[in-house]
Amino acid sequence: MKTVSLYFQVHQPLRLKTYRFFNMGKDHNYLDVSVNRSIMQRVAAECYLPMNNLLLRLIKEMEGKFKVTFSISGLAIEQFRSYTPEVLDSFRALAETGCVEFLAETYSHSLSSLISPAEFKKEVDAHIALMKEEFGYTPTAFRNTELIYSDQIGEQVAAMGFRTMLAEGARHVLGWKSPNFVYANALDSKLRLLMRNYKLSDDIAFRFSNQGWGEWPLTAEKYAGWIADENTSGEVINLFMDYETFGEHQKAQSGIFDFMAALPKAMLATGQLEFKTVTESAAAHQPTGVLYCMHAMSWADEERDVTAWLGNELQNEAFKKLYGLEEKVNALNSPDFDYVWNFMKASDHFYYMATKWFSDGDVHSYFNPYDSAYTAFINYMNVLSDFDIELEKALAEKGVEVAEQSAEKEAKKAPAAKKAPAKKAAAPKKATAAKKPATKKAAAK
Repeated sequence: MKTVSLYFQVHQPLRLKTYRFFNMGKDHNYLDVSVNRSIMQRVAAECYLPMNNLLLRLIKEMEGKFKVTFSISGLAIEQFRSYTPEVLDSFRALAETGCVEFLAETYSHSLSSLISPAEFKKEVDAHIALMKEEFGYTPTAFRNTELIYSDQIGEQVAAMGFRTMLAEGARHVLGWKSPNFVYANALDSKLRLLMRNYKLSDDIAFRFSNQGWGEWPLTAEKYAGWIADENTSGEVINLFMDYETFGEHQKAQSGIFDFMAALPKAMLATGQLEFKTVTESAAAHQPTGVLYCMHAMSWADEERDVTAWLGNELQNEAFKKLYGLEEKVNALNSPDFDYVWNFMKASDHFYYMATKWFSDGDVHSYFNPYDSAYTAFINYMNVLSDFDIELEKALAEKGVEVAEQSAEKEAKKAPAAKKAPAKKAAAPKKATAAKKPATKKAAAK
């Protein structure tokens, strides 16, 4: 029997409004509430609600033989609470079946694992607490933002007590090895790794509705046959994808929901496939070897590295500026400032600044509110500069001094930037005055 693990990522960032230089010091309302609400309500109607209802029906029909795994970012949960509470209810109904696993991840869907071990752990702890609060569920497996993984990151995850972690089955890391086996972390062999089979996953996530694809139309029986076929070697088949694949990336009229409705029965009918959550899958199979990954990889783009977020000078300048504020935010210890800090850390902001348009333009343009990487950079830096001003004022009012040099040292640990096609843009000058500290209520305007 081969084990099939279906895993879905659920995340939506809090998008910034158009924020100009002349807003700084005057306007601390950073979010575009109408855009965030409309996107969340649209995706809920097209994807989250119909897909959750379908999965619930399939779980009941299969009588426990069909299982799935989710990770849901803290920023997505916050928006479910505000804009679509019925989505949270539908996830709770799935949790109650006992056939759904929820993973731990970074609360803000951030890149903190690449620069700050302390912030990384803080976010994971916050996300675990959120899963307990919303679903009464304590995660036992971990999935990092965009499947970002390296030997060192895996070691940190193992130190947090996790024994299972997801990673991309990147060819430049696996080499001749197959992603269809369980592997162990190179620095802590207690951590088991489940590798994404990107070809089979992307057949659904990206190629399903492509009529120019040689395998179109893809049926559940054909797909199940590929996995069950003896030429598909291995013990575990890990199908990991964005949840928005269903109804958003692949529209309902493409037949994606009908495909998913027929898939569990088609797979079980082969007599050679079984469904398990990722924790169950990792526990059912012994690691076949150690995976060595010295440099961070991810599931993004053709390169499967972190250049989607930190591949040009714009991204790296914004990234270092952001994490240069870490000590100030922690020293202030204010819920209102923490709220802004959280949505500013979302990896999406750096993704919008990507200049990799030639090979991966369609992917980077999806859900992107900006017309260029430069516009995304300027808007983000304007908000960040105003946030910094307010931080300084709030710290001064409390009489707290922060050694900025120490924070700057940490920020310099970020991965080196690659040159971007666009010119490097300088951060906007700081405004000299501000009316009041950024608050959770104000920021949500």
